[in-house]
Amino acid sequence: MAGLKYLWNNRVQFSLFSKAFFISWAKRILTFPELVKSNRRRKKLINKGARIAETSEIGIAKIEGKKELLSIGAFTTLGRVEIALHDKVTIGKNVCINDGTVILSGSHDISDPLWRHKKAAIVINDYAWIATNSIILPGVTIGKGAVVGAGAVVSKNVRDYAIVTGNPAKEIEKKRTNVLEYNPCDFLAANNAWLK
Repeated sequence: MAGLKYLWNNRVQFSLFSKAFFISWAKRILTFPELVKSNRRRKKLINKGARIAETSEIGIAKIEGKKELLSIGAFTTLGRVEIALHDKVTIGKNVCINDGTVILSGSHDISDPLWRHKKAAIVINDYAWIATNSIILPGVTIGKGAVVGAGAVVSKNVRDYAIVTGNPAKEIEKKRTNVLEYNPCDFLAANNAWLK
């Protein structure tokens, strides 16, 4: 969820003692424990060197490696994901990464007789949607507004607004609209309790 200061400063205010006033405050109180947990997760990563916008949502993610290699833009939401930080992982604004996604910035060189470790940066651009159980491999750039279908294994760059599916991920004919104005964090109950 967004930071407490952001939510307080941008909260919707209703007439005192109106029905909407009581409903909004009931929702705020009920979702407050999850809001606190989410803010702690983000703060813990920031304290270890990650650059994460105050308005981004970090779910129960397993993020291993050097935290200073991680950058997450505003209004981005990460579910139950795994990120291996062997190299830089840059995630833009308004990105949605669903549960089960694995982002791997390191692997092994299968053509090397010593099977040495290799690593490469990953970039996920603004408004990308990475669906459930996808795998993003080292060196991949996901274009602006691109969609990675559920269960896809992405080993090559994905063009802006393209949709890829399968293993290995391949682009399909259907394209996503290139006019994107949504905020994936708007769908979260705790944010709605304050902002809607």
